[in-house]
Amino acid sequence: MAISEQTLETLEFPKIREQLARYTAFSASRELALTLAPSTDPQEVRRRLRRTSEARRLLDEHPEVSIGGARDIRPAVSRAMRGGVLDAAIFLEIGSTLASGRRLRKLLLHLDKAADAAGHAFPLLRELAEDLPDLSELEEEIARTIGEDGSVLDSASPALARLRAEVRIAFNRLQERLQSMVTSPQYADVLQEPIITVRNGRYVLPVKASHRRAIRGLVHDQSGSGATLYMEPLAIVELNNRWRELQLAEEEEIARILAALSERVGTTAAPIIAGVEALAALDLAFAMAKYALALRCIEPEIVDGLAPVAADDRPEQRAAGSEQQEAPTAQAAAPFRLTQARHPLLDQSQVVPIDIHLGGTFRLLLITGPNTGGKTVALKTAGLLALMAQAGLHIPAQAPSRLPVFGQIFADIGDEQSIEQSLSTFSSHMTNIIRILNALEAARADWESGEPEAALVLLDELGAGTDPVEGAALARALIERLLELGVLGIATTHYAELKAFAYATPGVENASVEFDLETLAPTYHLTIGLPGRSNALAIAARLGLDPELVARARATMAHEDVHVEDLLAGIHREREAAAMEMQRAAELRADAEKYRARLAAELREFESRREAEWQAARDQIEDELREVRSQLRRLRDEFRSVSLTRQWLEEAEQRLQEVKAHIASAQPPAPQRLSEAIGQPAEPAPPRPLQVGDRVQVRSVGLSGEILAIDEDEQTAEVQVGGFRMQADLSELRRETRGERKATERRAPPEQATLPPGRDVSMTFDMRGWRAADVPDKLDHYLNDAYLAGLPYVRLIHGKGTGALRQVVRDVLSSHPLVDSFSGGGPDGGEGVTIARLIEH
Repeated sequence: MAISEQTLETLEFPKIREQLARYTAFSASRELALTLAPSTDPQEVRRRLRRTSEARRLLDEHPEVSIGGARDIRPAVSRAMRGGVLDAAIFLEIGSTLASGRRLRKLLLHLDKAADAAGHAFPLLRELAEDLPDLSELEEEIARTIGEDGSVLDSASPALARLRAEVRIAFNRLQERLQSMVTSPQYADVLQEPIITVRNGRYVLPVKASHRRAIRGLVHDQSGSGATLYMEPLAIVELNNRWRELQLAEEEEIARILAALSERVGTTAAPIIAGVEALAALDLAFAMAKYALALRCIEPEIVDGLAPVAADDRPEQRAAGSEQQEAPTAQAAAPFRLTQARHPLLDQSQVVPIDIHLGGTFRLLLITGPNTGGKTVALKTAGLLALMAQAGLHIPAQAPSRLPVFGQIFADIGDEQSIEQSLSTFSSHMTNIIRILNALEAARADWESGEPEAALVLLDELGAGTDPVEGAALARALIERLLELGVLGIATTHYAELKAFAYATPGVENASVEFDLETLAPTYHLTIGLPGRSNALAIAARLGLDPELVARARATMAHEDVHVEDLLAGIHREREAAAMEMQRAAELRADAEKYRARLAAELREFESRREAEWQAARDQIEDELREVRSQLRRLRDEFRSVSLTRQWLEEAEQRLQEVKAHIASAQPPAPQRLSEAIGQPAEPAPPRPLQVGDRVQVRSVGLSGEILAIDEDEQTAEVQVGGFRMQADLSELRRETRGERKATERRAPPEQATLPPGRDVSMTFDMRGWRAADVPDKLDHYLNDAYLAGLPYVRLIHGKGTGALRQVVRDVLSSHPLVDSFSGGGPDGGEGVTIARLIEH
């Protein structure tokens, strides 16, 4: 069942169509927009809304998408299908439309495939894109045949190219002959003017009438005065004939080409027409998306039937999750719910949003309030947004908003009295209401045999236009009947009696539009649950009516009416106070959320900083461990020929294990900010720098010694440890406390390293002819043997050569722990020998 055209007119849906049509790109989609009708099939309504949402997302991600230069070529294609021959210019539109469809098909299918991989596909737009034909061969044939100016190109056929070449040759010959006659002195006095002109499609010369016999030829025309004759000389008749014959042959070939191309279009008429319709549907979807963007619309949820919506099915609950559950109010459970809804035909920057809900704990809403207060706007907003949603349009509202799909929507709005039919305002309203009730009664039989069909009834000024007592009684009867029929409805009225009726009748709820007594202007704000007040006396008093007259009017009112008005005034005041308190609570909650977010950010920052400091500490300890290992390896390499005591090696290994255990048991350092917060004492002052003569612990080997020298640049120190000296980084040294020194003195002196018996080692070491890479290792072994043999110095022969071998030898000596100093050979060898003095034993 379709919604009646009368309802669409009453709710001004045609104006929505006109606004939508402004966003279309060509006539085919504009026609779809102007004939757009609401659907009564829930599945189709959901499909339309999803397609609009897809189009919005597509244009948001790819704003360049459009239908290009498409045109509605269906009439021309249909004519070609019936055997007609199309003009050349029409083929340009056909080619442009086919190219636009092909490009859009390729783009949409590609975007949908890419979006599908990302989880955001466009299935409904893809369905339309698949109907777009890919007729590349026909496009190429049109491009090869028709030029951009709409003319048939020489490349259309070889015959046409040949004929046009012959036409040009014949024309040039004709022009050359005529030009020779015009410039010839023989005809200077014969011609009226030395020009060439055309008459009846043939080239002629303007000849003076008095010299007619001077030129033999055919007269084609004469001037108005008769003084000039336009003659075709016999000398050029054959040239003119040849040129015209070739022109006619060219036109025949062009006609043949256009007929063949028209036949080709006619054979593919079905896919071309389907493609134009698909382009129109896509452009309509894009227009709906642009219209929704302009009005700041949302996609409403479509619910099944008029039953209250369960909490688990509400979109706001699904979005909020299980932690935040909305109270089971009438608004939350209402199947018809519009949040911050705006009338789409009003100025969106000034229209006052309203909240409307139906179907939760009541089905009929009775709105009362002053004239021009916004009652009719609220009525039309509810009906028009329902029509827009069922047409596939997004609605100007905010989430959560949901609607059922109405099989019938009826509206009786405005004064439709007819002088011709002798109908008063009351009669006009009653005629419409009777029509509505009859239609609902006719559908009731179907409701009883199956699922009830949702219906929405909108009645403006219910019971108006007649005696107030009878009008109010009739309005009550109509409301009761609508309740029996199970429809959703909104009605506006002025009758005070209906306020109490709505309060006492289940399924009916009061609502009101507010009025500002200070400015004497309506606020257009709709309040559900509170009837409107009668502001006539208050308005009269504000306008300056004699207070005595106001008091007399109030005294004549029934006591019950005065009591009700006073009660309503008190309720309004209490509600305003409650609204202010709620606003204050919302502000406090917003502040709390802001501070909560700030504290959460600080906590995350603290955790990140703590983790960074902990990682830095671990890195530092690991660096120290690597340095310990490096020092231990170096000592082992340096003294691999020296027999150290087992006790010294065991102490070094034990120290290494202690460092490893220190890493395993290390804990993250506490942030300085927290230490200050809990009142921890400040860090002690750093100790004084190490100096020569200090007793220190060498942490890398776990032994004590005395600093002999400090290199500030290299940050190293020479330390006497037992019977040998060693180089150590300052970071490895720790000053011994007095207690540690005493404990060391009380402890038995460690076993000293014993050297093996001396060897027979030569004081001269000849390296001439060696490779530089072999020197460091062999020289190191020789120096160790020389030291163990007790030699005070050694003579190293490396030769002069390029000086490379000498440099390697001296580099080794400069860093070797057993070499005290070295110098050149002097008289005993010069720069070809190096003398190295070993350290004392």
